[in-house]
Amino acid sequence: MTGKPMAENPPTEVFSALSDPIRWSIIAQAAKVDELAAITLESTLPVAKPTISYHIKILQNAGLISTRKAGRNYYYSLRRDVIGELADGLWELAPTPRPVIGTGKGSPSRRRPRRADQADRPAVARPAVARPAVARPAVARSAAARQRAVNDDVEEAVVLTW
Repeated sequence: MTGKPMAENPPTEVFSALSDPIRWSIIAQAAKVDELAAITLESTLPVAKPTISYHIKILQNAGLISTRKAGRNYYYSLRRDVIGELADGLWELAPTPRPVIGTGKGSPSRRRPRRADQADRPAVARPAVARPAVARPAVARSAAARQRAVNDDVEEAVVLTW
């Protein structure tokens, strides 16, 4: 009960399987461990056992998980090779440099730091206000100057992989 290999599954079937929040939760839980026990899913998902079986079957048919039975217990493991092939296939569609994401010291973070002038203010939606054309260039210059100052503080790293 290992599911079909990626070559037999079109990516649309894999993405369809990943589109449900319950199935996404199963994949996320399986990614954190080597094997995920069915009993664990019963305690962490807000659905009944038959519904879990239904979602597991869809993930198996998409080739995303493999199943092992030991006695009465079922164990599921994520097929990381299929996820890797899917990610590589996506990168082939738009071959751009892949971002480097790290958590160590000196590594760039996923999020850019907030601008200094916005760090203390709460986010507030402002209504659109018509402004006179004369005031726009002065505002644009100061906004551009602030953006350059922020860009000088942000470091980014990119590793080119082909």
